[in-house]
Amino acid sequence: MSYPDLRELVPHSGPMVLLDKVLLADEESLSAEVTIRASSMFCDGSGVAAWVGVEYMAQAIAAHAGFLARQRGDAVKVGFLLGARRYQASTALFTLDSVLVVRITRLLQGENGLAAFECSIHDSAMLDGVALAHATITVFQPDDVAEFIQEM
Repeated sequence: MSYPDLRELVPHSGPMVLLDKVLLADEESLSAEVTIRASSMFCDGSGVAAWVGVEYMAQAIAAHAGFLARQRGDAVKVGFLLGARRYQASTALFTLDSVLVVRITRLLQGENGLAAFECSIHDSAMLDGVALAHATITVFQPDDVAEFIQEM
C-alpha cells in the first residue's frame, strides 16, 4: 500500500517536518522513517541529539491523526503534545546517515480528544533489536482548534 506524502498528513511546514515518510499505517498504529542528514533540523554535524526523539514521536502521532482524518474524508487538524512519560534513550545521539523507524501505537483515545500512544525509535537495520528510545506520549486534539485557543 502506498501512503500520502508525510507533508499532507501533518500540520507542519518547511523544515519543521522532521520525518521523511510513512512506512505503514492502520487504525491503531503508524511507522515512519527518518534519515539523519547533515541538513536535518537539529543536526550538529555528527547527528541529532536523542531528546529530539520526542518530537519524532509526536510527529508520527500527528501523521497517524492525519492518516485517519484523510481516511474519513476530513481535513488534517492541529493537535497538542501534552507530555512524554518515561522517555528513555539508549543513545545520546542519532548519528549522521542513520535511518530510524519511529513506531507509535495508540493505547487509549478519549471522546474529548485526549489520547496516549506507546512510542519507540529503532535503527532500521535492527528493527527487532532494543529500541534506541521509547516513551508514552500524551496528546490532545480539540474538535475546534480556534475555539479552544480563544477559550484559553
